Amino acid sequence: MNIKLLAIGKTDHKALQILISEYEHRLKHYIKFELEIIPDIKNAKNLSEAQQKDKEGETILKKLNSTDVLILLDENGKQYSSVDFSSFLQKKMNSGIKRLVFVIGGPYGFSNAVYKKAEAKVSLSKMTFSHQMVRIFVVEQLYRAFTILRNEPYHHR
Repeated sequence: MNIKLLAIGKTDHKALQILISEYEHRLKHYIKFELEIIPDIKNAKNLSEAQQKDKEGETILKKLNSTDVLILLDENGKQYSSVDFSSFLQKKMNSGIKRLVFVIGGPYGFSNAVYKKAEAKVSLSKMTFSHQMVRIFVVEQLYRAFTILRNEPYHHR
């Protein structure tokens, strides 16, 4: 299985980018991983929230293969402990899927079309984080999940 993380908008903060790169590097020891940044919608200020979500949604859906399993990072999604998240990933790997795609949406969430395509929604917290911070949290949790699955000493129970 491969894992792809799609995120809307670039990471402005160099410190965050360094951390993301560090965990991307670590994660590649366990699984083929790709982070793809979808550029912000041009002239978004002239669009309504719904129009912006629809445009972002079209772009997200174009990035998917027909066999991809789509998981949305969504504030209303299911919350997992790190151990439970590692079990979630193990089940996905055992199911034989080719690529698991996690998506961090734009500031207004996802379009209805993206919600319909998604197999699951995952919430990192009831708190709200910047979209740039969520990237590091997701990549770190993916790395943590694989260390848990391999019984490596990164995660303390």
